[in-house]
Amino acid sequence: MAETPVEEMTFEDAIRELEQVVGKLERGDVALDDSIALYERGAALKKRCETKLSEAEEKVAKITVGPDGQAAGTAPLDP
Repeated sequence: MAETPVEEMTFEDAIRELEQVVGKLERGDVALDDSIALYERGAALKKRCETKLSEAEEKVAKITVGPDGQAAGTAPLDP
């Protein structure tokens, strides 16, 4: 079965696979060459998750409140 390219994965798919990779590495029953490949895949998955989270944060806006206490619009989320 072919692996899905990391750059095409959703956040949920990437985090799920990353958890599987970490589990395999933690068990320690993987051959050295396979461990290296798993580590590289895990690093790519981690980067994908960070990218998707960053994209989501950029889309989040906070609601601004006017002087009368009513919602007046939105503004970018404070970093």
